[in-house]
Amino acid sequence: MSANFQQSSVTSETSKGVLEQIVEGSRRNTNYFVGGMLSIGGIGFLVASLSSFLGKDLLPLGNPSGLIFVPQGLIMGLYGIAAIFAAIYFWTLIAIDFGSGFNRFDKDLGLLVISRRGIFKKINLEIPLKDVKAIKIEVREGFNPLRRISLRLNGRKDLPITRAGQIKPLVDLEQEGAELARFLGVNLEGL
Repeated sequence: MSANFQQSSVTSETSKGVLEQIVEGSRRNTNYFVGGMLSIGGIGFLVASLSSFLGKDLLPLGNPSGLIFVPQGLIMGLYGIAAIFAAIYFWTLIAIDFGSGFNRFDKDLGLLVISRRGIFKKINLEIPLKDVKAIKIEVREGFNPLRRISLRLNGRKDLPITRAGQIKPLVDLEQEGAELARFLGVNLEGL
């Protein structure tokens, strides 16, 4: 397995009839970076607003005490509060590891179990393996790229099983899709 494949999902075969894929959640470097920048920016805007209100420079950069409190300091304070709330949201998602879970394909029981961690509870789906028609690989390039593996199900919409926001190399995507199609004995579509 390549390093990128191991980062996104780990596949293990615990017995002949069981294939389990571990799906990582929101504990990614990009989320830590965004959460950190929102925290720093939010605190900076709040301190600049407070500096404007008090008339004292509380920040080592710039001259925020020279700002007129209404409307400049007040708006900076509102931006700071919005950034702090967004940072709290990001840190909460990171703390609970939102979206993490597993996909377990159990041929012995004839069951697919998909489990993901939500904000307030765990989400568990159980689907009979006989309902899986094919494995579909979706690739869309451009401004909003998409690379994911979905299950084609009888009588239902396609069910994505890879992590959201994950851009895998095509080789790893093909390899994972082919391995899953081979294990389930279904067709691989989309390439």
